[in-house]
Order: sequence, then structure tokens, then C-alpha cells
Amino acid sequence: MQKSISVSNGVKILGSDVADSRFRGRSNSCSKAENKACRERQRRELLNSRFLELSSTLEPDRPATTDKLAILGDAIRVLNQLKSETQDFKEMNEKLSEEIKTLKAEKNELREEKLVLKAEKAKMEQQVKSMTSNIPPPGFMAPHPAAFQAGANKMPVFPGYGYIPMWQYLPPSTCNTSHDHELRPPAA
Repeated sequence: MQKSISVSNGVKILGSDVADSRFRGRSNSCSKAENKACRERQRRELLNSRFLELSSTLEPDRPATTDKLAILGDAIRVLNQLKSETQDFKEMNEKLSEEIKTLKAEKNELREEKLVLKAEKAKMEQQVKSMTSNIPPPGFMAPHPAAFQAGANKMPVFPGYGYIPMWQYLPPSTCNTSHDHELRPPAA
């Protein structure tokens, strides 16, 4: 049975029975007379749905709550937490940027040092080549040069060797004199 209910602004709303008469009938379309009330109702519904969406976004593992104060408190807490994390990340980013600059400077110094060492290596290799170009190949035996006659108490000079004493090139066991008194007793 349909019953009409009058509302304070003179608009009649149809209800289905007496139990539903205490609720306003809601339709999807609003008439011109109800335009302001309809817009307000839509605004409230939109706000409520946005609050539910915010609640589910803030803490997805918890069931959505309809307590608007709790939702706003959670939103404030999460935003403050995100602000502090953002600040921490900015500070960390600045520190890492400074460290990157330091490492780049160190890398450039190492590159310069590497170039200097390469140049020194090339120079030393050139010196070694120039020194070894005068040395005969291994296995080559040069004829023994004749000695010049030296004066009294003078060492004989061999033209190919200059004043280099030859005992340096003997094996150490030959130069060891610690057992000479046993091997060759002194003559009396």
C-alpha cells in the first residue's frame, strides 16, 4: 500500500508502507524542488565514500572504519610519518651525493697517478732497452781480452771490463772464507 508523507518544505514523498514512512524516499534523480537537498545528500554520500576510501588506503590490512575522527587522526599520523621519512631520505641523498663527489675526485686522482706511472714505466722500459741493446745474446762467448801490464802494486786492467772486481760474480760458496783454516792450514 502506498502512502504519501509530507515533508516540511511541502514536498510529498511516497513510501511503501508505514514502517518505511520514517525514512525519506531516495531516488536517483532529484526534482527541481528537492535540488538543494539532493545536492547536499550527494555531497554527504561522496564525503562518506571518500572517508571509507581514505580509511582503507591508510591501513589496508585493517577493516575500513566509519569513524571520521579516527580516520583523520590516522591520516595525520601517516602524513607526519611520511614527512619524517622524506626528510630522512633527503638527508641520506645529500650525504650520498657528497660521497659520490668525493669518490669521483679520488677516481680522477687515481687516473692521473696511473697516467704518471704509465709514463714512468715507459721511460724505464726505454732505459732497459737501451742498456740491454749493448749486451750480447746468451751463449755468446767473447774472446778473452789481453791484460795491460800494470805497475807495481796495481791491479791489471782488462779492456772489456774496466775496473770492476770479478770476485762479485763468483758463487758465494767460493767466496766463503770461514772454513779456510780447516781446508788449508797455515804454512809455518
